[in-house]
Amino acid sequence: MSNLGQFDSDFYQSNYTIDNQELSSEDSNAYGHLYVSGKQPASDQRQPAFIPLEMLLPSGGEAQLFQPASSPDYYSQSSYVDSFEEEPPLLEELGINFNHIWQKTLTVLNPLKPADGSIMNETDLTGPILFCVTLGATLLLAGKVQFGYVYGLSAVGCLGIHTLLSLMSSPGLSCGCVASVLGYCLLPMVILSGCGLIFSLQGTFGTVLALVIIGWCSLSASKIFISALDMKGQQLLVAYPCALFYGLFALLTVF
Repeated sequence: MSNLGQFDSDFYQSNYTIDNQELSSEDSNAYGHLYVSGKQPASDQRQPAFIPLEMLLPSGGEAQLFQPASSPDYYSQSSYVDSFEEEPPLLEELGINFNHIWQKTLTVLNPLKPADGSIMNETDLTGPILFCVTLGATLLLAGKVQFGYVYGLSAVGCLGIHTLLSLMSSPGLSCGCVASVLGYCLLPMVILSGCGLIFSLQGTFGTVLALVIIGWCSLSASKIFISALDMKGQQLLVAYPCALFYGLFALLTVF
């Protein structure tokens, strides 16, 4: 039994004593006092001051809460609106200007009218394509399917006239400008083809009319080329190859 008692005393032996327990309790009371002393009583805390609504409002005015001020001309001066208004029309972006088309058509119809070089020096193919299709359509109504010849002669003639003008003048013109001028000057040939639907062109009157139309087309084309390239005194030199070019279309129309 003595051994068992000695074992129990050794098993439960510890350094923890009653003095340590009293010290720990005193520490806990001290910590609790510090925690409590850190808190202020509810009566010592400052309460938010109450400000009446009348003091916040301007004297003699009405309340305008949550209404941000905005300038009346803010949207009128917006960069987005200005950029949208300054955009050119869609047809002008595509290179279709009906005013220039009408002026070029009047210049071709009146060979004596001076040409505006700034307008003629443009790559505008809307009118030429329209006139080529109209010429092919009138020939088709007359029983002549000549669309391939019309397009082929137009392409070869434009390249030939472009090469000739490049050799005759130093600035020169682009191939698109040459095609535009030659295409617009094809309008009298469309008139000749329309006359062929009314009466026969295979006669004396038809031959004379075809010669007049050839001179009309070549004179208008040479006038425009001289104005665009500033080639004074060389209109006859430019009109001769143009007459050969439009003579081929006259042969297609008459025969």
